[in-house]
Amino acid sequence: MLQYSLLLIYRNFQRFKATFFINLIGLSVGLAGALTIYLWVYDEWSFDRYHATTGRLFQVLENQRTAEGINTYGTAPLLAEALAKEMPEIQYAAAATPPDFFPGFTLVAKGKTVRADAKFAGKDFFHIFSYNLQRGDAGQVLANKTAAVLSQEMAVALFGTAANAVGKTVEWHLADLKQTVVVTGVFGPIPANSTDQFDCVLSFDAFKDIMKMGESMNWAQDGPFNTFVVLHEGADEAQFQTKMSGLLQRKLATNKERALLVQPYADKYLYGEYTNGVPSGGRIEYVRLFSAIAVFILVIACINFMNLATAKASRRLKEIGVKKTLGAGRFSLAAHFLAESVLMSFIALILALALVDLLLPQFNDITGKQLALVFKPHLVLSALGITLITGLLAGSYPAFYLSGLRPVEVLKGQLAGSVADLWTRKGLVVFQFMLSVLFIVCVFVIQRQLAFVQSKDLGYDRTGVVAFEAGGKAAQQPEAFLAEVKRLPGVVNAAGKLGSFIGTYDGAGIPLEWQGRKIPVHHMGVSFDLLETLSIALKEGRSFSPQFRTDSVQIIVNEALVASLGLENPVGQMLDKRRIVGVAKDFHFQSLHEKVKPLIFRLEPKATTTILVRLAPGREQETIAQLRQLYAAFNPGQTLTYHFLDGDYQAQYAAERRVGVLAQYFAGLAILISCLGLFGLTAFTAERRRKEIGIRKVLGASEFSIVYLLSSDLTKLVGVAILLAMPVSYVVVKQWLESFEYRIALEVWYFLGAGLVAVTVAWLTISTQALQAARLNPTQSLRDE
Repeated sequence: MLQYSLLLIYRNFQRFKATFFINLIGLSVGLAGALTIYLWVYDEWSFDRYHATTGRLFQVLENQRTAEGINTYGTAPLLAEALAKEMPEIQYAAAATPPDFFPGFTLVAKGKTVRADAKFAGKDFFHIFSYNLQRGDAGQVLANKTAAVLSQEMAVALFGTAANAVGKTVEWHLADLKQTVVVTGVFGPIPANSTDQFDCVLSFDAFKDIMKMGESMNWAQDGPFNTFVVLHEGADEAQFQTKMSGLLQRKLATNKERALLVQPYADKYLYGEYTNGVPSGGRIEYVRLFSAIAVFILVIACINFMNLATAKASRRLKEIGVKKTLGAGRFSLAAHFLAESVLMSFIALILALALVDLLLPQFNDITGKQLALVFKPHLVLSALGITLITGLLAGSYPAFYLSGLRPVEVLKGQLAGSVADLWTRKGLVVFQFMLSVLFIVCVFVIQRQLAFVQSKDLGYDRTGVVAFEAGGKAAQQPEAFLAEVKRLPGVVNAAGKLGSFIGTYDGAGIPLEWQGRKIPVHHMGVSFDLLETLSIALKEGRSFSPQFRTDSVQIIVNEALVASLGLENPVGQMLDKRRIVGVAKDFHFQSLHEKVKPLIFRLEPKATTTILVRLAPGREQETIAQLRQLYAAFNPGQTLTYHFLDGDYQAQYAAERRVGVLAQYFAGLAILISCLGLFGLTAFTAERRRKEIGIRKVLGASEFSIVYLLSSDLTKLVGVAILLAMPVSYVVVKQWLESFEYRIALEVWYFLGAGLVAVTVAWLTISTQALQAARLNPTQSLRDE
């Protein structure tokens, strides 16, 4: 029986070769798009879920009620130690410095100097996280203040092999700080699906000594630090969450504005944004978006299969009639048609896998991923499941439609489709083009918003500015180094800063007490000439100047802070025990997703970790070469690694640019597959009206009139699709734009342009098939088959 069914399927494929290949292309492209998106979604979902403690591993955050609502911050540096004592549910707890807390360390050993991303962490750090500790004991590697755990790559760079590294001493440098430590362990490569990437882990106890965190320090005070906890097996997570949320309020009876938030660590990557103290989104929005796109692309491909199958139904009427006359039931016929579509889907899967393998490198370039087509169980099962569902969905309507035809009618060659059948087919095409128009509108809006991001006046000049980390002697003597930099030909100006300029590590800002209110404020530690180097304008007052060096409490604030505090004549007033000497005009030190936040510039010329240099136009390469020589003179054995400030600015919108490029590809796929759908409906119409077309041609009808006859109704369908897509696309793009505090206005031409593109492509598709039908010889049209 199975062999007979497969034989019939093979003969039908041979009989309708054009339909077979159109369906094969449509399903293959749809499956390829869906599988590619699946690989991306699975990779996003897998981030930070490889740790053995996943399910019991949590990050503790703090919610504080401020004048702007509830903001979510990091925690105090000593909170982890307090929780381990307070909460019996906790098995392990550790504090750690945030990933972007330090710009970069310099490690020196045996005359070798390397740059490293390092962090300080509590002694249970390697119990909490599965970072493949190859050498050393997880419970002891960070027990000593002078301990250091290196990555395998770093150990090999400094000591030749990982085995030689253990027990050896290393000296680390950061700005004007340095310390000699002993290598107590080596960990293997960190997986790519880890949010935290680093080369070296140092003891948090050493950090406490450096920052002078004595016993008198309150563990419940503010801080930007990370606190991680692992619960005992069997601990009640809900009960733990309840106890944690009110801990600060119980301990700080006078302060009811602070509460602890506990979030599963594996969720932090996808749910990294907070609204009023609750995880509200983040990368999960893009996961949902692309998952929906994958479903839509598959649905569009399935619609094509349905339309083409029904379009060719009249060619299979006698086959269906004979089978029903011989006793074939509706269920067996439906099963046969479903088997055809499922088999077609699995044939398409083979071609789709080849397409995925071919296009994956380019997809990786766009998304910044390292995806590979490796046939792991989850991929195999998902691919088979998606293909089976696609086959059943694609074949469902043709199967139940064709199997329900009455034998008397089909043996007479009559295909009396009901009004419901007709509107179903038309509705499916309308739905296809609705999605296509939606994708086109998204492409227009995303590209316009990205262009707006490029042209927006940021309040500072980022062009021609290079930034690099001040390591070694340059960090220990930043003022001397900057003086030498300014003497170089081709250098317009130079300044230093603590940390990077674009974005800040204090998240939502550090709360500032002011007249009974808490105002989140960002801070920048800077040297002289930073405002001048970046062309940040002053509204009033003065900039930092060496002639006022003795004034150690001077600060400059921005307009947003003055407005938040309601200050009048701010210059000369004291704020948080510091004197305001100037007011800078607002500028965008964060992305355009955020409104300009209150900001304080603190004069800290000796705390420089990042050097910013403005280069004279036309002399960039020559000046950078001189910078390399000067940097090597200050830091023997080290190589200058620089980046342009404009690149840092662009990096803030990497996700949006990727979405924009992918939207173009997905729009192209949707249009391609939708055109196949129109082709199918045009073929169906031409098939149904074949004799009518022949009679019209015999009576003298022109090819143009025939083309118009076949095209007019379908063009109306596309018009309906465009009208229905307009409000839907408006809602979608408006919601996306709302993630930007500064955004473009939605203009009518975005929607009209998308409609025009859809109509043009539709007309080209319809007219091609209609012209073929119009040119058919009347004798062929009038002949019974």
